[in-house]
Amino acid sequence: MSSEIIQPEGWTKARGYANGILSEQGMLFVGGQIGWNAEQVFESHDFIGQMEQALKNIVAVVVQAGGSTTDIVRLTWFVIDKKEYVARQKEVGEVYRRVLGKHFPAMTMVVVAGLVEDDALIEIEATAVIRALTIDG
Repeated sequence: MSSEIIQPEGWTKARGYANGILSEQGMLFVGGQIGWNAEQVFESHDFIGQMEQALKNIVAVVVQAGGSTTDIVRLTWFVIDKKEYVARQKEVGEVYRRVLGKHFPAMTMVVVAGLVEDDALIEIEATAVIRALTIDG
């Protein structure tokens, strides 16, 4: 089986992991994205700001692989503050629709004690079905 590492253009290279892996069957596995930008800098220390950036990061990986937001079939959200997530549902919905439109894949929400990056408030991973790769030979 063959696969392709997906790294959006202009992003700081991931160390020790891949932002995305595209299988020859067209399954795209997007590693957990947090609320930092392409240079791995947090521009926001607010839950909603980080959520928006994490979703934009997912879209960037999907687009780099040749897909679009409607190709996303699963999202898994990891949040450290359930109360903030619940209290800000209106904003969550507004930002979600602004980034992903009215596309609602299968989703899971997990509350965690912490994330590897100390400043991260949320991490979201995704799976998308893009296309089958053509393998030469």
